[in-house]
Amino acid sequence: MIRAFAFALIALVTLAAAPAQAMKIERVVSPGGIEAWLVQENEVPVIVMKLAFEGGSSQDPKDKAGLANMVSGLLDEGAGDLDSDAYQKRLEASAASLSFSDDRDDFTVSLKTLADKRDEAFALLGLALTKPRFDAEAVERIRAQIASIVTRNLEDPNWIASQAWFHAALGNHPYAMPAEGTPQSIARITRGDLVAYTKNIFARDRMKIAVVGPISPEELGTLLDRTFGALPAKAKLRPVPDVKVRGKPVTVVTKRPFPQSVVVFGAQGLKRRDPDFIPAFVMNYVLGGGGFSARLTEEVREKRGLAYSVTTNLYPMRRAALLLGGVGTKNASVGVSLELIRREFARMAERGVTDEELADAKTYLTGSYPLRFDSNSKIAGQLLSIQQDNLGIDYIDRRNALVDAVTKADIARVAKRLLKSDSLIVSVVGEPDMTPKPIPPAGAPAAAAPSGPSESAPGFH
Repeated sequence: MIRAFAFALIALVTLAAAPAQAMKIERVVSPGGIEAWLVQENEVPVIVMKLAFEGGSSQDPKDKAGLANMVSGLLDEGAGDLDSDAYQKRLEASAASLSFSDDRDDFTVSLKTLADKRDEAFALLGLALTKPRFDAEAVERIRAQIASIVTRNLEDPNWIASQAWFHAALGNHPYAMPAEGTPQSIARITRGDLVAYTKNIFARDRMKIAVVGPISPEELGTLLDRTFGALPAKAKLRPVPDVKVRGKPVTVVTKRPFPQSVVVFGAQGLKRRDPDFIPAFVMNYVLGGGGFSARLTEEVREKRGLAYSVTTNLYPMRRAALLLGGVGTKNASVGVSLELIRREFARMAERGVTDEELADAKTYLTGSYPLRFDSNSKIAGQLLSIQQDNLGIDYIDRRNALVDAVTKADIARVAKRLLKSDSLIVSVVGEPDMTPKPIPPAGAPAAAAPSGPSESAPGFH
């Protein structure tokens, strides 16, 4: 859950686009030993800081799924001597935007502030992290809001399909728990649980920080100690085991009276540090990640009109790696759509990609890379992600060369490794016709079908 304030900042955050390789990234270590990556940008009087604590929803107790999510909704609801109203008024007066969110691996914070208001904004963030109040009124109000969202999720075909897929693929692993929680688990969360989560997760040793804006390394070092120095030195994380996607094919159908079906399909992927990840990234662009230029879109949508969109994405996580896709189609077209998808998996595994496909993928993936650095917020987000993946402070300078170095042989190798069409795990929500049918010939117009699951792909570096 994300709460944001002072939207007037948004208009000030965009920068003139500049080549990513031209940025100077400085490694700043505060007098107290807190590290951050800094890009000094003096053209816009806005400082953006993004930070992440290792933990996320995978640290939720099994019977209290949604705990991290509830924490993210409550940190700006009062801290220290400031109740919810007083805290939010101080935040608004400082012209700052502060938000908190969680995913399976990390708890993330984003702060935007005018440069001349930075001391107050950083102080308010530090107060939220070290002295959250979790007042009873705020807890119950946020609990009710989350319960409403969870109730809607239970009727959302995208959410149902995704949740069923994760359970089928990963069993009872923490990654398969519903991050937002369930009506039962949310009701069980106590103030003590909220306090314990913050004390266990918010610690200096599992924190990554990226800062962009008009601030010197010396000034930043002072602010880092002032903001985060009171946090515990070490986090207390429960171990989360590595997990692989189950190797046997499974199809899970959740019957709901919807006129169209939502389908999630997937298999084992690659960790971000795997030597084959970049070739797999390029391969996925050709297969299902390249929008209208992707093979799956061409075969399923453009040639046969079976779905409005069909996509695949790589999801490398800390303890798992997924190749995950989705398609939304009419109930009558589910079986033939899946047959087409499996056929395209097998075709790429057998034949790889063409020279033209590889060249087009490289052109897009390298040419679009600078667009990830055209605002303070985007730059900070990229720097944070690179730190989280331990790719090195020089990664931005090396990234496009890594993409350009991918060969057809690399993609053939990784396609054989990943694209096992007979091992797909599939989750379907609707009233699908799963009967095998002949694949219709090319030439049908595009269908007005749903776009598939809403699970979004991370912005890979």
